[in-house]
Amino acid sequence: MSRRRIGWVAGSAAAVLVAAGAITYAVAEESGGPGARTPSAESADAGFARDMAVHHQQAVEMSYIVRDRTKNEEVRRLAYDIAQTQANQRGMLLGWLDLWELPKVSADPPMTWMGMRGMVSGEDGALMPGMATDTELKKLQSLNGKQAEILYLQLMTAHHKGGIHMAEGCVAKCTVDVEKRLAQGMVDAQQSEIELMTGMLKERGAQPRQ
Repeated sequence: MSRRRIGWVAGSAAAVLVAAGAITYAVAEESGGPGARTPSAESADAGFARDMAVHHQQAVEMSYIVRDRTKNEEVRRLAYDIAQTQANQRGMLLGWLDLWELPKVSADPPMTWMGMRGMVSGEDGALMPGMATDTELKKLQSLNGKQAEILYLQLMTAHHKGGIHMAEGCVAKCTVDVEKRLAQGMVDAQQSEIELMTGMLKERGAQPRQ
């Protein structure tokens, strides 16, 4: 895989971080402007913010795990970019909930705002589509080198696919324009990273899980 491609991903991550403050400010302006209506706790806007914050947290965790399990600079750089971008976005999502004075947890099952109540079992710690199980996380922590790289890339590819599904749900259902734009940005960036990770897996004689 080319260093130019990795550099593009790193640049994209940096751009997301630079834009974060502006996006948070825009949400504050949009939520507090004349005639603005604050989303309710049951809204898609709040549901997406809560669920994606949880989803992102696991991506950050997996990325820091693999950084300690491999010396491969390309994987470490990708993991760092994913961790920084998603940690930043998670802070924004939780900040919006604070801005809207809404709870960060809900009694409803995850994905209820998408009409998926009861479709996610939460078995073995996987609360939402694409999330790794506790068993898979423990396995990642036990591996080193190429084996750790392959499992991380497979888990993160599945994780991104689940995240894209959720972000597309926000694009369709959320009402706060800047949140919808952030969600679309997540879709675009994670689709690009899936392509990147598929190539990295191929280089290692592996492929994404079906």
